Amino acid sequence: MNSPDMSRLLAQAAQKLAAGGLVAFPTETVYGLGGDAENPEAIAAIYAAKGRPANHPVIVHVAPEADLTYWAASIPAEARALIQAFWPGPLTLILPRASHIPAAVSGGQSSVGLRCPSHPVAQTLLREFARLKPSGQGGVAAPSANKFGQVSPTQAAHVRAEFPELGEDRLMVLEGGPSNVGIESTIVDVSRLDDGIGPVLLRPGHITAEQLADVLGKPPARPDATAPRVSGSLKAHYAPHTPLRLVTRAQVLAMARGELMPSRAENRRVVALVFEAPPDASASYIDWRVCSCDPALFARDLYAVLRALDAQDYNCIYIEQPPGTEAWRAVNDRIGRAAAAFG
Repeated sequence: MNSPDMSRLLAQAAQKLAAGGLVAFPTETVYGLGGDAENPEAIAAIYAAKGRPANHPVIVHVAPEADLTYWAASIPAEARALIQAFWPGPLTLILPRASHIPAAVSGGQSSVGLRCPSHPVAQTLLREFARLKPSGQGGVAAPSANKFGQVSPTQAAHVRAEFPELGEDRLMVLEGGPSNVGIESTIVDVSRLDDGIGPVLLRPGHITAEQLADVLGKPPARPDATAPRVSGSLKAHYAPHTPLRLVTRAQVLAMARGELMPSRAENRRVVALVFEAPPDASASYIDWRVCSCDPALFARDLYAVLRALDAQDYNCIYIEQPPGTEAWRAVNDRIGRAAAAFG
């Protein structure tokens, strides 16, 4: 991180952002596809590269010492309490957008999503970029560095594989090792408190509803009909190219006995991600992969596993449904949306 080569690359990346270019960079959650959050042309380039609908907002990443009043019209006490507890870290706050911040980052909405990542490469990049801005407040708009609706990247190699058409001249990719959280940030809406609405948990993540409640003094509300649009809120999202299905433990055992799956003669080749290998695996055309029973470890490895399986020409990926507990809520959200992409 502190090597002369990395310092040089980070300075170059900040200059590229300042010139309106795109930089993919590591965070603790996933790798982001970044552009200057105050440059509508840079934001448009992000949307074009991803194939992202223009009304689907992106998250603005800021350094730990950023002046949040530059980005948000107001910062309620609840937001400040969450910032004190969880920033830097995998928490995005939806706040009223300051009038001079381009509406493009919010998909045309009056709110803005702000996050302060904890990854050291991301923090250094954000600080270097802020030094180049006349205001001293450099924010980087950065959705996940993948094509819209696909599996998010947790390694630099994933990003390069996702955007081969861009090349290093149009997209600079910073190395930062594997993301240690592995799924996107928790999103909490605190933009409507003056109307008596919220805080609202819009997307579950590594920071759980129980942890939020400990800080807020009450559980966050569920999304409502008037909630702002946020990243990752579509029914079908985070999907691999290979069809993905969720199965119960009973179905796993039936699969192992060959009762739910077509025979090898039908040229089926599938993989099943399970929490415990079935005792009877007579359906030998199924590749059994045992997953961690720890929700944090499962989440950390999920996207990298899905990308690896995508490259192995399986007909289908089966995932054993995790427990329905709060600890597994974020994982269930991601794999549920991934499965929804295939009906």
